[in-house]
Amino acid sequence: MTNDAIGNDFTRFRGGDATGVAADHPELPTQWDTETNVAWVADVPGQGWGSPIIVGDRVFVSAVVAEEVNTPPQGGLYLGEGVRDPAEGIHHWMVTCFDLGSGQELWKREAHTGRPVVPRHPKSSYAAETPTTDGERLFVLFGDLGLYCYSLEGELLWSQPIEPKKTNMDYGAAASPVVHGDQVFVIYDNKEASWIAAFDTQTGEQRWRTARDETMSWATPLVWENELRTEIVVPGKNANRSYSLDGKELWSFDGDMSILVIPSPFAAHGMCYLSSGYVGDSHRPTFAIRPGAAGEIDTSDGFSSSEFIEWYQPRASPYNTTQIVAGDYLYTVYDQGFMTCHNALTGEEVYGKQRFSPKGSFTSSPWAYDGKVFCLSEQGLTYVIQAGPDFRVLQTNPLDELCIATPSVSDGKLLIRTLTKVYCISEASE
Repeated sequence: MTNDAIGNDFTRFRGGDATGVAADHPELPTQWDTETNVAWVADVPGQGWGSPIIVGDRVFVSAVVAEEVNTPPQGGLYLGEGVRDPAEGIHHWMVTCFDLGSGQELWKREAHTGRPVVPRHPKSSYAAETPTTDGERLFVLFGDLGLYCYSLEGELLWSQPIEPKKTNMDYGAAASPVVHGDQVFVIYDNKEASWIAAFDTQTGEQRWRTARDETMSWATPLVWENELRTEIVVPGKNANRSYSLDGKELWSFDGDMSILVIPSPFAAHGMCYLSSGYVGDSHRPTFAIRPGAAGEIDTSDGFSSSEFIEWYQPRASPYNTTQIVAGDYLYTVYDQGFMTCHNALTGEEVYGKQRFSPKGSFTSSPWAYDGKVFCLSEQGLTYVIQAGPDFRVLQTNPLDELCIATPSVSDGKLLIRTLTKVYCISEASE
């Protein structure tokens, strides 16, 4: 997950390039459990589903600690209402820094103390977002509360409050922030006044804010650096859209996305991949988009006829997880415990739904290295899948605790966040 500016650091959700594909490294393991190949394990009090962020020799994790017992998170599908009342008691919105080599806690900061004012999804957390970094500063988003900027040494440099809004079914916010150049981008789709905005990385000043006609999307934006330009791509139920770096809409099209839009866009093979697959909808599309569109993309003759849609599959998308392209193959992990594979260049099906065994449910997005695709179930079991045209489970690795967060990879170390801990997995520990 390389980034030209900051090497192998894991700088955002799904890594510096947002693909989930890590560079091969001899110390990256294919086998582990709570003891095997564990370099260290750190306790993380409270609850949070953001991925650990890695900068150099430091790991950053966000969480929210409640003083009173509330509804505990559970795995599985929720097709109804969220937790309709805000959680009870005083909460502490925390940011913690660990040493990547040892797991030692280096510092801990409290961003906010108070009572939550909005409800949340029963599976989610008030720290659902993955932080991001430009290599010099850490940007921590607590979606219905605010954006906080810290130095890597833990000094609060600035903060921007976010006015909480009512979200669909009281699920709360979840989209993670992303950084490009001297701007950090935040998106907040809700039922009252949705927006995407950019903040100055050094001062926190709002550079721009663009209203969005969306209510039910939680996808993390993609800064798509393609051969023609750099743009910000955000999927949505009403329209998939691209914005310029100053907030102007570049292109859009109604992809008839599923009613809840959660998977995040990413780029591979010069294309941008968009998906949305709420399990209750019959249309669960995946699109591969070519760069260069302007205005409303014409789909009047069907999605496959557009010059800017390379290919389209009507029922190939997951609900919560984000797909991954490894080599020439696009893999989809479904919440209910299946995997499919398509040709990433053409959209042609390589294999249909294959069930994981033992069975599991999935929220965490898959990652890949060393010719393998890794899929972490909510039950804490990682399935190691051989990349390629045949579905083959090579290994299963148990951690035996609820896992919702997507793991992070940097320089021979795999970080897996469970409900209460962060594991650093590396073959160098043997």
